Amino acid sequence: MGGKLIVMGGPAMLIGLGGGAASSMASGVSSADLDFASVQRENPEIERRAQEVIDRCWALGDHNPIRFIHDVGAGGLSNALPELVKDGGRGGRFDIRAVPNAEPGMSPLEIWCNEAQERYVLAVAAEDLDTFDALCQRERCPYAVVGEALEQHHLEVRDGHFESQPVDLPMSVLFGKAPKMQREFNRQTPELSGVMLDNLDLREAMDRVLRLPTVASKSFLITIGDRSITGQVARDQMVGPWQVPVADVAVTTASFDTLAGEAMAMGERPPVALISPAASARLAVAEAITNLAAAPIAKLGDIKLSANWMSAANHPGENQALYDAVHAVGMELCPALGIAIPVGKDSMSMRTAWQDTDAKGKSEDKSVTSPLSLVVTGFAPVTDAMATLTPEINLEQEESDLILVDLGTARTALAARRWRRYTAR
Repeated sequence: MGGKLIVMGGPAMLIGLGGGAASSMASGVSSADLDFASVQRENPEIERRAQEVIDRCWALGDHNPIRFIHDVGAGGLSNALPELVKDGGRGGRFDIRAVPNAEPGMSPLEIWCNEAQERYVLAVAAEDLDTFDALCQRERCPYAVVGEALEQHHLEVRDGHFESQPVDLPMSVLFGKAPKMQREFNRQTPELSGVMLDNLDLREAMDRVLRLPTVASKSFLITIGDRSITGQVARDQMVGPWQVPVADVAVTTASFDTLAGEAMAMGERPPVALISPAASARLAVAEAITNLAAAPIAKLGDIKLSANWMSAANHPGENQALYDAVHAVGMELCPALGIAIPVGKDSMSMRTAWQDTDAKGKSEDKSVTSPLSLVVTGFAPVTDAMATLTPEINLEQEESDLILVDLGTARTALAARRWRRYTAR
């Protein structure tokens, strides 16, 4: 009781109001006002300063002034601060006018609920506040004490400007047993048409294939910014003497005086989901793991995954696809490999609909539905960043060998067996 509750990082802004809700609505359903208010604005410099403070705090070990920390995402402070005290088994009293604010004309609701970027909420014991303040001053990271923890499980938000209490309720009301979202489907076997090669335009086919992000050069995504920020990047996106994009794995060192660090890689195969959602999800995990294999990772269990699911939920066939993919990864593959997926996110509105009107005034309904997509990001610690493998053929020696390691045991990654079955009909 009496712990100081702090907002650290960027100020409140009139942005991201309803962002968490708007991102889960189908295109064209939300209002223009909600779309405008959902726009967000990044502030990477403040994010870096906040991260430096967090790093310096946990480096103090047992003297870490941070007792509890929570990021600020969907819902802004209205979500983060109540969860902070709730997870600590406490209630909280907050002064909404103490929140750093870049737009003073905001209403109490807007201050409490906006989703401004690069913010954290923390609990710091009163006796450790001077240590925390010194670290924030050194890193020039803004922060403000906005409240204190209470023994009573009650949430109270005061507004000194209007002499009111916009929020005054028991924690049990806010964190009661909320109804769980349910999605239902009747399992069906999709009928897939065969590949029609009779009228194939080879030039058009080549043009379309070479435009695919999985085939085309990704250099335009890489060369637009600095590739070596902080000087602790051991393996950036361009590799080898010819600086060819893209590296299988990103490797960074933990500090300037060590070779130990972290490795990160990604995997995704959404086109396969048109044929087999479960196979698409498994391939995404497999790609992330095999990309990480270029870094010196001690064991498979050191890898932790983040799963980003994207689906046109409730569209015919998509709930079934989502279930099959989640089950294949979460209940089968990752448990069998001993790899955890502790974090992730989702977007359940991957469908857009609109009306086209021709010159005669005739309207036509159109829509585009994205296939189920799983983007897997893998993280793992490394002890020697310099031991990362470089995909390069050594031209200075007389002979080189390219070796295929058939991890799929002759089962091709694009579900060729199933394609053959359908094209044989």
